[in-house]
Amino acid sequence: MKLYGYWRSTTSFRVRIALNLKGVSYETVPVNLVAGEQRAPDYVALNPGKGVPTLILEDGRVFTQSLAIIDYLDATIPEPRFLPVDPFERARVQAAAHTIAMDIHPVNNLRVTAHLKSRYGLTAEDGIEWFRHWMTEGFHAYQALLPANTTFSFGDKPDLADICLVAQLYNAHRWGVDMAPFDRLLEIEERAFTLPAFDAARPENQLDAS
Repeated sequence: MKLYGYWRSTTSFRVRIALNLKGVSYETVPVNLVAGEQRAPDYVALNPGKGVPTLILEDGRVFTQSLAIIDYLDATIPEPRFLPVDPFERARVQAAAHTIAMDIHPVNNLRVTAHLKSRYGLTAEDGIEWFRHWMTEGFHAYQALLPANTTFSFGDKPDLADICLVAQLYNAHRWGVDMAPFDRLLEIEERAFTLPAFDAARPENQLDAS
């Protein structure tokens, strides 16, 4: 498999974690978002959304969108499971994961703030405050969804919610989000990074890290 991604991309981070947890070997192909490589014609042919990640299977089939890629991996590689079998528990995990992936991430995307800066005069500091605001809002919501006394977000093993959370926390630390209200999330993050699958997926451990 080939994974096209960017070292600091939270969506690429999610897929790296998922691939590592499933024990899948893959080749990393860097796509420098800052340099605009996602807009190159040959890459757009793979990913018309001009984003990352993109996963190419050994037979040449192409997948985009991190949650779709992770869902495919979970459907084709049974263990470890990223979602519970029970429909109610499955929905609970998805709700938490979507709080990160659909509430926080879309408004904190690089191209969103770039548009706000060019169209509405948002300053660099305004952009950082924008990031912090939406992450703080989302983390409060996420934390409120969690059951008590679990090792990870919903159980004793990491699931889809934890994959999304840990990747997003990287951005929270990067942009100086006040994490004082979120001890539970930091505890989950600390436990996650004791696992090789999460540690190897860290942005700073990627070949294109700079």
